[in-house]
Order: sequence, then structure tokens, then C-alpha cells
Amino acid sequence: QVQLVESGGGLVQAGGSLRLSCAASGRTFSPYRMAWFRQAPGKERDFVARITWSGSTTRYADAVKGRFTISRDYAKNTVYLQMNSLKPEDTAVYYCAAGSVAQYAYWGQGTQVTVSS
Repeated sequence: QVQLVESGGGLVQAGGSLRLSCAASGRTFSPYRMAWFRQAPGKERDFVARITWSGSTTRYADAVKGRFTISRDYAKNTVYLQMNSLKPEDTAVYYCAAGSVAQYAYWGQGTQVTVSS
């Protein structure tokens, strides 16, 4: 069983930065891709960014392009989300996910990010 544990969330002022981490553990971990999603209160869970485990391809939601960067560390089985120029509308619970092309089979428990104006 694969476990994903997010960390790095918190409270930050608008314009500030945070780096989220997602550490994977469990049986041999070799997903096709990993991603970050977020869910604001009363809204659906939205895609934020994804990266192939090879690191060759990344993709971002339009709302975060140019501000967020996804990366991964093979040795640590960890994916990161560097978030710069944060806005109040980035406030949400951020979830890490891992899986195949067809679906994300594994999800973390989420980490809260709050951006104050």
C-alpha cells in the first residue's frame, strides 16, 4: 500500500511563498505521474499541477501558471509544489495524488494553505 503525506501548508500574506511537500512511502513506488489538486470551501476539487515521475513533462492549471512550480526528488520519493506570488484565491486544502495515465489511485490527506489579503 502506498501512502502519501503532504506537509508545508500554513498561513501566508498575499504575495508570499510556500513550498508544499508530498512524501511517498510503502511498497515499491513507481507511478506514471504525480499531481497536486486543491479544494476551496464549498467548491469542487481542482487540478493544480502534475509531473511525470520521469520528470520529463509538467502541466499547470491556467490559474497558477508562472507562479507555481512542481518538481520531484527520486531519492526522497517526494514531490514538491513551490508556490510564489500567492493570492487569497489560492486559499484551499491542497492534495497530493499519484497514479497512472488512467487514474490517480493514491491520495494524501491534504494540507491547508491560507492566503490573507
